[in-house]
Amino acid sequence: MLRHITTGIDGSAESLAAAHWAAREAVRRGVSLTLVHAWKWHPRPAPSVPADRSERDWAEEILDRAASSIRAAHPGLQVVERLVPDSAAAALLAAAEDAELLVLGSRGLSGVAGFMVGSVSQRVVARSSRPVVLVRAGENSADEHLTALDGISPEEIPETPYRDVVLGLDTQRPCDELIEFAFESARRRGATLHVIHVFGTPRVKPADGPWAPVSGPELLAAQERTMVATLRPWCEKFPGVSVVETLSQGRAATALVRASAGASLVVVGRRTREAHIGTHIGAVTHAVLHHVGCPVAVVPHD
Repeated sequence: MLRHITTGIDGSAESLAAAHWAAREAVRRGVSLTLVHAWKWHPRPAPSVPADRSERDWAEEILDRAASSIRAAHPGLQVVERLVPDSAAAALLAAAEDAELLVLGSRGLSGVAGFMVGSVSQRVVARSSRPVVLVRAGENSADEHLTALDGISPEEIPETPYRDVVLGLDTQRPCDELIEFAFESARRRGATLHVIHVFGTPRVKPADGPWAPVSGPELLAAQERTMVATLRPWCEKFPGVSVVETLSQGRAATALVRASAGASLVVVGRRTREAHIGTHIGAVTHAVLHHVGCPVAVVPHD
């Protein structure tokens, strides 16, 4: 089966930005790109459908416009168009099954660097068996790179370095799929991998007193040793990737949002477990999706 990346198209600015990001990622991976547009017949078409067009004709035009834009920007990229008569969430989840990666668009919050994650995107992220990247409206190639000298764009100087890839790491429950995705993403870009581990404050209860927080240099040193040991085999597997480690106490989401300001991609995980009310994303990943401005990759893992 042909290796490919899949992206959802719905005619919005954010879905087009996601499609272009997906196209650049497909070029980096040397794979093809599949554009999926889901549509369903309704007795009363949406106001966005022109009066002189059928819903299917309008859906085909939306898909064709996106494909033409991608092909113009990446002439050598193989682009496949798929028009799917199904609900958006169902179509995207099915399309993701045989893809390396699913890329979706998310609206940027007005005046705030972040995402507004719609119900479709949230359902897909929570249920997809494959990694999902969310891309905000307005994202372009220049945003992935460091600022070029004299205002020259990255398109004019392809060697302009990429911004960091940021990985949120839980050393208590490290996951191979998540760590490998981050290292591979950094390797493809020739970017630095910024690994962030945030730990809480443990408490102990002396025999003659109340519970009390434990802190100090010994705790920090122990956390640092665990982090180094967790990353060592991956650094050996990817010797060309420069790794920067940040260790701190506090809230993981806060640290990741702060680090994302200078990043090209933030990588977080989602445990594939069923909650009492169905699948869920997790508190840290949920916060990152809503407050990080750069693309966010959510990697499902056991």
